[in-house]
Amino acid sequence: MGNWKETYRGVVFPWHCDQFGHMNVRWYGHFFDDAAFQIWTVLGHGFKKMEDDGVHTVIAKSSIEFIHELCAGDLFVIETGFIKCGTKSCTHLQRLTNADTGILHAVQETVEVFFDGETRKSVPIPGPVRPLIEGCMVSPEEARMGSSA
Repeated sequence: MGNWKETYRGVVFPWHCDQFGHMNVRWYGHFFDDAAFQIWTVLGHGFKKMEDDGVHTVIAKSSIEFIHELCAGDLFVIETGFIKCGTKSCTHLQRLTNADTGILHAVQETVEVFFDGETRKSVPIPGPVRPLIEGCMVSPEEARMGSSA
């Protein structure tokens, strides 16, 4: 499969680190969230197009698996791929790896639901979006591999 898309690059600063000298868990969530905002634009159907479709996405579920610590000065990259495309929701994985070494540091799995902001209800995935998701399918096993960046 191998359809990962780069959605974020960053650096760990000392203020991201806790008393143990590694990046605190709150920052993993922050960086994964920043990367999630880029997914739809990277796929070619950004927020403006979603707005034109009358929808946006909301997160229904998210979980992070912490694998290897990051320390101040580490450069990292986040890549995103999809593992499921349903009727009204999709599930994507984001893997955070060291940009220099390719070491895997964390994996986040997120379920996003397509949502009508006016009715406050879930809606079907817009027609133009479904093939974009399907074109970025990855296997869950690939998330455990190092970065392709």
